[in-house]
Amino acid sequence: MTTERQTAEPFTGQKKNMSHSLTRLLRPSSIAVIGGKWAEAVVLSCVEVGFKGDIWPVHPHKDMVAGHKAYADLASLPAAPDAVFLGVNRQTSIAMIKELSAMGAGGVVAFASGFAEAEDGKAYQDALIASAGDMAVLGPNCYGMINYLDGALLWPDVHGGTPVERGVAIITQSSNLAINLTMQLGGLPIAYTLTLGNQAMIGMADLIRVVAEDDRVTAIGLHIEGINDAPAFAAAVHDAKARGKNILALKAGLSEAAQNMTISHTASLAGGNAASEAFFDAIGIGVVHSIEEMLGGLSLLHCFGRIDDPSLMTMSCSGGEASLVADAAMRGDVPMPALSQAVTEAIKATVNPLVTVSNPFDYHTFDWGDGDRLAKTFTACMSAEIGITALIIDFPKPELGRADAWKTALESVLAASHATGAKAIILASMPEGIPHEHAHWLMERGIPAMRGFDHSIAAIAAAYKASQSKPPLTLAGITPSHGDTEAYDERQAKMMLAKSGVSIPEGGIATSREQAVQLAKNKPAKNKLAKHKLTGDRLVVMKAVSAELSHKTELGAVRLHIRGADMVAETYDALAAISPDVLIEDMIDDAVAELIIGVSHDPVVGLYLMLGSGGVMAELMRDTITLMLDVPREQIKQAVLSLKAGQIMQGWRGQPQGDIEAAIDAIMAIRSFALANASQISELEVNPLMVRPQDRSDKEAKGAVAVDALIRMRS
Repeated sequence: MTTERQTAEPFTGQKKNMSHSLTRLLRPSSIAVIGGKWAEAVVLSCVEVGFKGDIWPVHPHKDMVAGHKAYADLASLPAAPDAVFLGVNRQTSIAMIKELSAMGAGGVVAFASGFAEAEDGKAYQDALIASAGDMAVLGPNCYGMINYLDGALLWPDVHGGTPVERGVAIITQSSNLAINLTMQLGGLPIAYTLTLGNQAMIGMADLIRVVAEDDRVTAIGLHIEGINDAPAFAAAVHDAKARGKNILALKAGLSEAAQNMTISHTASLAGGNAASEAFFDAIGIGVVHSIEEMLGGLSLLHCFGRIDDPSLMTMSCSGGEASLVADAAMRGDVPMPALSQAVTEAIKATVNPLVTVSNPFDYHTFDWGDGDRLAKTFTACMSAEIGITALIIDFPKPELGRADAWKTALESVLAASHATGAKAIILASMPEGIPHEHAHWLMERGIPAMRGFDHSIAAIAAAYKASQSKPPLTLAGITPSHGDTEAYDERQAKMMLAKSGVSIPEGGIATSREQAVQLAKNKPAKNKLAKHKLTGDRLVVMKAVSAELSHKTELGAVRLHIRGADMVAETYDALAAISPDVLIEDMIDDAVAELIIGVSHDPVVGLYLMLGSGGVMAELMRDTITLMLDVPREQIKQAVLSLKAGQIMQGWRGQPQGDIEAAIDAIMAIRSFALANASQISELEVNPLMVRPQDRSDKEAKGAVAVDALIRMRS
C-alpha cells in the first residue's frame, strides 16, 4: 500500500528541547513496535536491512511478532526504547505517547491519522503535543523514517534501498514520493529517507539539523510542499552548509507570493513562486524542478561535495550527441568553454588526424574499445581544467551481451579522472542508457551516473547554486500587523520615501487653476531638476492623484511635457474631472533608462524585493528579478545590471551611460524604508525610477529620481 498520508498543515505545537531525543529516534539501538499489520511490516523491514539492535514488538494478545518475542504492554519492555513505531488509533496514540515520555523513550513515529489534518483533529493534536513533553514525535499522520546507515527502518511499507556506509539524506512531505525515491536505479546511496506528517513537534528544520550532524551524510535533498517556520529553516540550512552538507530542494507550490495584491504590478510581475525561489537563493539552496534533477544533483554533491565551477566539457563519439548536449547547456546556462591552443594540441596528439578537436568533442570511433588510447584522450581532455568533464555514452540492452567496449570506456574515464584529479561524470542521453549495475559501479568509484541531457544540465546548475556560501539571512515582515490597510496617494508615498533618502521631483498639489499655474511657474536657480530655467515657465508633468488611483496612465490621468500658463490651466481642468488633487512636478526628460522597484509581502518568507525594467511597458516586458530584502548591495547591483534596463544603463550601442550608483543608492533607500516599516508594509512600488545620464550637465541634480510611487500600509 502506498497511499498518500502527508499534509502541509502549519506548525501547531511549541518548540521544545528535544535534539537528543530526536537523535535517539533516528539512530536507535532499540526499537519498540506497537500495532497490527503495519507494525509487523516495520519488524520485517528492520530484519531485511540487518538492524543490529533490539526489536521489541508490543502486542496484548501475541507471544511472537514476525519471529520476535512480543511484550504485552509498555511496562513489560526490558528498557525505555530509543525509537517507537506507534501504529494505533489517535486516542490510544495520545495515551501511549504520554506513557512513553514518562518512561524516558527516545522518540516516536506517530503513524495514526485524524489529527490536525482532519476537521475534528486539532484538539487531538494539541493533546498529543502536551503528552509528549520533551520526547520527539515525528508526525502524527506520518509514514515514518528509514536509516539505511544503521538498518533502522520505522517504515511500514515497501522500499527499494539497501544498507550503505555513507550517502545522502532525503526529507520529504510525501510518503509516496519517499517510497519512489528509494527505488531509484542511478546508484545514488541513500543514507536517510524521512517523512514529516503533520509536523506537530518536528519540522523540516529539525530534521535538516539532525542529519547534518551525522558525518556519514554527504548531501541533503528536500521535497517541500510548505515551510512552517522560515527563520528556523534558514538557520538550519546555514548550519548544515557550515558542516559541508549542501542542499537541493524540489518545491511544489511553496508560496502563492501575495496573489491577493491588486494595486501594484509587483506580485504579478514576480510570479507565484518568486518569493520562495528568492528565499532559497538567499540561503544557498539549489532549486530543482523535477525528480530527475534532484537525483542527478544529489549524485554530483555526493561524489564531489560541492561544485565550484559548473563549466562543462563533453566527450562523445557522435556529432549528433555533441550538438544536443551543447544546446541543452545553452538552455540551462551552463558554460562550455572553448579549449586553449595547448589543450587542443595535447588532445590532437592522442586521436586520429581526421578528428576535429573542440568542446563539445566528438572523438569518433577510431579508438573505440582500446582502453589505453581512450584513457590518453580522456586524460588530455581533462587537462583542460574545465569544471566537469562528461563522457556521453548509452549502453546497449543487456540481453544483447555486447557491452565490453562500453565498459572499457568507463574504465578509461575512471583512469583519466584519477590521473588528473578532474571531476568526471558519465552522461547518458536516456534514463535506460546506464544499467543499474554500471551506475552503481561508477558511484562507488566517485563518478556520478547522469541521465538525460536537459535534466543533467539543470542538476549541474542546481548543485553549483547549492555550493555557494551565503551569510545568515534576516527575514523582515514575517509577522505583519493585522490592522486595516491604508493606501497613500502618489504625493504622500513619494514624500514618505524622500525621508529615507529617495530623490523625488520638486512639486506640489494644486486644488485650483490659479494654484496650478503658480506651481508651474519657473523656480529660482536652486531647483536642481529644472532644465528650462530661462524660459519663464517650467517643463512639468501633471497628474490626477488619489489613494484610489493606482495605474494612472490607463485612466488618462497623466499629462507630460506641459509648459506655460494656458497649457497648465487647460490640463488642470481635464485632470480635476478625475480627481480634485492635481500633482504638478518637474518633468525628468533626460532619463537613460527606467526601473521598477517593488516590495511585497509573502506569507511564508515575509518581505521580498522585485527589480525590473520599468515604465508603462513593465508588464509587457516582464523583465524582473526577485531577491530577499536582506541581500548585499553588490548582489542588488548585479541583479540590476542583468536586466535589459541595466544593459541600457551601461551604454547600450553608444547610448549615454546611466548613473548606476545613483540607481543603486535609490534602491537601497527604498529597502531601508521597507525594513524600517516591515510589519506595516502591505505593498510598495516605485515605477518608474528614472535613471539619468552619468555625465549630465547639472552635476548637482540627483542621478536617479522616483517619479511615481504607491504605498499600502497596515495600521
